[in-house]
Amino acid sequence: MLFSWDYLLQGFSLAISPLNVLYALVGCLVGTLIGVLPGIGPTSGIAILLPLTTILPPIPAIIMMAAIYYGAMYGGSTTAIVVNIPGEASSVPTAMDGYQLARQGRAGPALGISAISSFVAGTLSLVGLTFFAPALAGVALAFGPPEYFALMFMALSLVISLSGRALLKGLIATALGLLAAMVGLDPVTGSARLTFGSVTLMAGVNFISVIIGLFAIGEVLVNVERAVVRIYETKVRDWLPTRDDVKKSWGAMLRSSVIGFFLGLLPGCSPAVTTFVAYDVEKRVSRHPERFGHGAIEGVAAAEGANNATCSGGFVPLFAFGLPSGPALAVLLGGLMMYGLQPGPMLFKENPQFVWAVIASMYIGNVILLILNLPLVGLWARIALIPFPVLGPLILLFSVIGAYSVRYLVFDVWVALIFGVIGYLMRKLGFPLAPMVLASVLAQMLETSLKQSLVLSHGSPLIFFTRPIAVGFMLLGLFTIVRGIWLQVRARAPELAMEDGEA
Repeated sequence: MLFSWDYLLQGFSLAISPLNVLYALVGCLVGTLIGVLPGIGPTSGIAILLPLTTILPPIPAIIMMAAIYYGAMYGGSTTAIVVNIPGEASSVPTAMDGYQLARQGRAGPALGISAISSFVAGTLSLVGLTFFAPALAGVALAFGPPEYFALMFMALSLVISLSGRALLKGLIATALGLLAAMVGLDPVTGSARLTFGSVTLMAGVNFISVIIGLFAIGEVLVNVERAVVRIYETKVRDWLPTRDDVKKSWGAMLRSSVIGFFLGLLPGCSPAVTTFVAYDVEKRVSRHPERFGHGAIEGVAAAEGANNATCSGGFVPLFAFGLPSGPALAVLLGGLMMYGLQPGPMLFKENPQFVWAVIASMYIGNVILLILNLPLVGLWARIALIPFPVLGPLILLFSVIGAYSVRYLVFDVWVALIFGVIGYLMRKLGFPLAPMVLASVLAQMLETSLKQSLVLSHGSPLIFFTRPIAVGFMLLGLFTIVRGIWLQVRARAPELAMEDGEA
């Protein structure tokens, strides 16, 4: 399974055929729309449309499915920036700074940087996919349960920095997120817990419903209380990023591309995880970390870059070993097998035209997304100018539809409404939302890998400190926690000194 220029050129010759370009364009359009609508997501979109593709040959069908996947990853940034409603969990870090930029009248530049960063990261990660797929796919095979637990532990340690100066409140929010994720069936043993005898609760609390409630419904409740006429009062001034915006963001684009791609190689490490990691890294390397969460445009670039790089990275283990890195790629794996294509090393040898045509189409899809979305920046930004009495009910309607469409359970709608009230109260009381989201996303994999690791070690936690990769992630997580607490104490020291002086 070696890279060959001949295979890549043959792939491009197939991908640029009018029919395949058309299906890539349709996939990008549908994916962007799916990403904009809260709660639907690429997994549902691909699953709904997969049966319809059976009338197509395998190459255009998979090209369209892949385009829906990475198109949806971009679309989630639009409402995250404009109205603080992340279409996907991976768009939560984007909303943290993107919405603040929108409130300052800079929704256009934020959307522009999002599109540019997505294009740069997507293209760079595709280069990695093209040249290094065989070697990099081996990295995924080196990960067992202990390595996954250590990775999830390191990711969870980011709640320290995501909590800002409200560390205690951030830890409480984290605990609530973990508690919500524990409702339902144990992922390892299948036993019911925290269900109180209710069959409905056995389905568990879906984190998409949690996100819709915390951000979409919670934001509407806050704006209703304020009795605002528009989502934000500042006029939108510019439609595209300035040269200074690009200068601030180019480093974030490159760093997030590397982080997103390499973490995307790991099955189960979804964009919802990598965007938080890239955002935190960018905050740490910044000369002005205090700007993050208040409108740092490089925060938007980091989150969106990691988001799209992870999508491309996920195709490495999918094609090379048949290992999907998330639910959307698991559905796509089903599509491959539906056509009799068995992912693995033999796929490159037996069906090279198919593999390289799909890879080449992703380069074209990235260009299509950039061409589609940069001219539409002004149109997307104008959503924020719609009067709130009109936009508010629409947000609630799409939120309810989005929550229901994940698993087609009315229970998920009630979860979204309950967490909408929780999100409203958290805003009022100064609790950060990001730690709760991160905890609810990581909880299941964290718990599963912990239990599997302890089974392997016969109950000994030393297994996390005897395997090199696991040790590295555990030490990095512990360092993140200690450093975060130290920075909190240092930031509080002047205030405590002033309080002592006044006393």
